[in-house]
Amino acid sequence: MTIRGMVLGKFLPPHAGHLHLVQVARALCDELVVVVGTLAREPIPGALRAAWMRELCTDCTVVHLDEELPQDPSETPDFWNLWRGALGRVLPFAPDRVFASEAYGHRLAAELGARFVPVDGARSGVPTSGTALRSDPWGAPSMLLPPVRAYYTERISIVGPESCGKSTLTTELARHFGTVAVPEYARSLLEAFDGDEAAADFPLIVAGQIAVEESLARRATRRLFCDTDPLVTVAWAEEFGRPLDGATVARALARPYAHTLLLAPDLPWVADPVRYRPDTRPGFFARCEDLLKAAGRRYTVIGGHATARLEAALRALA
Repeated sequence: MTIRGMVLGKFLPPHAGHLHLVQVARALCDELVVVVGTLAREPIPGALRAAWMRELCTDCTVVHLDEELPQDPSETPDFWNLWRGALGRVLPFAPDRVFASEAYGHRLAAELGARFVPVDGARSGVPTSGTALRSDPWGAPSMLLPPVRAYYTERISIVGPESCGKSTLTTELARHFGTVAVPEYARSLLEAFDGDEAAADFPLIVAGQIAVEESLARRATRRLFCDTDPLVTVAWAEEFGRPLDGATVARALARPYAHTLLLAPDLPWVADPVRYRPDTRPGFFARCEDLLKAAGRRYTVIGGHATARLEAALRALA
């Protein structure tokens, strides 16, 4: 006989305890549906939480219940009727088992004609809660699942002209804060083609920089330091006489950086196979600043030699 199960939660946000619940439930039934119940007023969008759960629970069916339902039986005598009806509209099957870590699972299972199966009710296996994580997301980093870790990570971009120390400063900051550095995607692309300018596919560079950043944000701790960002690609496309289309420019300018460090071109030029414009650095710096202003970004201009750049960056981020 096929055993079908159900897990219901807000997943606000999903954490290691939720994943433990789902994994145990999945092992105890043949098919499992995870219901993400959300309200419009909650701090993390419901559709995003449902997307996270679909990513995290690939061997389950994940459905999003976004009806504005009461949250406690004391709110209305129709509480259980409302919930039974709403679940009936989203469930792909009538569950045989309801898995939960909280006492409401008894009544919920009874309402659905299912058996209640408790999982880690004392929260001793994975001691955390959504409330605790929302209050202090980095208080227990091990409880943050990869997409949630990326959501709570503060992104810092380091931008500027060529040969102004971006890569060095990015690496130093990541090391100082014990987190991850995002390399410049354009460099890796152009190096693969021996620096040939014709290989500079600017729409691909924008998309590639974003993709690399989003991937590495899932491994970051509190902050993510990005060696350049798509805004600089907009300036480079103009420099090469191949301006980007409006949608790509809008995507680049809309990136959610908490702060940007704009490096001044006051370091000596160091030749490199993927550096092209030694004489245009001041103008490129000005264009980057114009774009930062157009995007409404918080930014700080960083200059100086040797350790002065790192010290100035740390002051700006303090």
